[in-house]
Amino acid sequence: MATTADFRNGMCIEYNGQLYFIVEFLHVKPGKGPAFVRTKLKNVATGKVIDNTFNSGVRVNEARVERRPYQYLYKDDMGYNFMNTETYEQIPIEEKFLTSPELLKEGENVEVVVHAETETILAVDMPPFMTFEVTYTEPGVRGDTSSTNSLKPATIETGATIMVPLFVNTGDKIKVDTRDKSYVERLK
Repeated sequence: MATTADFRNGMCIEYNGQLYFIVEFLHVKPGKGPAFVRTKLKNVATGKVIDNTFNSGVRVNEARVERRPYQYLYKDDMGYNFMNTETYEQIPIEEKFLTSPELLKEGENVEVVVHAETETILAVDMPPFMTFEVTYTEPGVRGDTSSTNSLKPATIETGATIMVPLFVNTGDKIKVDTRDKSYVERLK
């Protein structure tokens, strides 16, 4: 059992008979009345994010989860196949557990979040930033913009399309934020 004082981002709790990850939380102590905690909870099964308010000091069941290192191998009709980097065990994982499957590269290391008691897979966490090579993009033309931060589509090595600045060309290496699929910087 945990209380609202134990809340932290990424914590997995049981609430209304389902598992939720705490996306964000805020302890509020108003001038009048008791303290409370505002939270954003992400449902593990559906991925839906809900807002919820807990009274301060309320006890909730904390679900025991483990983060295990896996490496992405390949995709087939069974799903995405991963290998545990410690035991070399291979498992297929359905696409619904991946946040950005179009950004997965073969050989990429990820963390698989597993419910410790039932051994069920809850989520696959990719690294927050990954490096990709741009395989195709239209050349940017000087004077072709009406604003300073214009973007153009670029296809990266996994086949996904990312919006990049005009100065990025085919063959460039770029850093991408996997959480929102956005361009971060061009690498040398």
